[in-house]
Amino acid sequence: MKNIFLLLFLTVSAEAQILPLPPRNAAAPVGSRLCAALVSLSRSAREDTLLNQISSGNIPDFLRRMVPVTTTKTISGTTYTLQYFVTPDYLAVGHDSDYVFMPMTPLLAQKIADGTNCILPTATMVDQIYAAANVKLRPQPIPPDADMDKVPRFIQHNDSVKTLRVPLLSEFPLGSLVGGTKKDVVIDIKVRSRLKAAVPKPVVIYGWHQINGVPIQPTYNGHGETYADYSHGIRLVQRTGKINGADISLTDILQDSAFHSLISDTVLVKPFYDSSAAIK
Repeated sequence: MKNIFLLLFLTVSAEAQILPLPPRNAAAPVGSRLCAALVSLSRSAREDTLLNQISSGNIPDFLRRMVPVTTTKTISGTTYTLQYFVTPDYLAVGHDSDYVFMPMTPLLAQKIADGTNCILPTATMVDQIYAAANVKLRPQPIPPDADMDKVPRFIQHNDSVKTLRVPLLSEFPLGSLVGGTKKDVVIDIKVRSRLKAAVPKPVVIYGWHQINGVPIQPTYNGHGETYADYSHGIRLVQRTGKINGADISLTDILQDSAFHSLISDTVLVKPFYDSSAAIK
């Protein structure tokens, strides 16, 4: 897939906490219609289509305004408060009235993150986001089968999540910070080390917090980087945060021997997936 975000990045202006994507075209397919078209496609063609749709702005409006998450830690005797900004829910395609949460490989997720000046979260950040969420939904697992990585399962799980979300809309409208509905695709030391022999280039997943706060999924790198199933979700984190009120790069924090502890349990020298890799 070619990176078509570069021109977009140069031409779309946005406020600091707004996901930098163009406005959604009124003629763009809604989530259910787009998914119907995705069903018959190969994984590669599906992800090409998703990249084109998302880069052209076909996401629901409620995902565009990013919300703050705050963490505080004392490092070398000084207290630091870091604020970073995340999408309020997992990445979806379509319209506010008809959207579908869309699992995708880390290769596609990284392309989208790169093109929107974002990173993917760490496991520590996933915990922090869940703690900050004012809407905590119980996980909705589907028994594993051979169709877990296919679009009909994506739709089935999307519908099960909405059965819990819709009754809460009057109190917590779309755009409220939501947790508990998906496992996160995360950046982690296990992307490049502590590898399983049969999976030299993995996706790392983590989370799916239960109502008691305990995640179902520990960090796991047993699937290859071209794998995505219905339970995977993509949360975008704006690359620039604020530490004690000053702008700072989250990438710089993750690479720092002391400050990484604000948002990661290890230093991440390369806090990203290889988004230039071909998706086959």
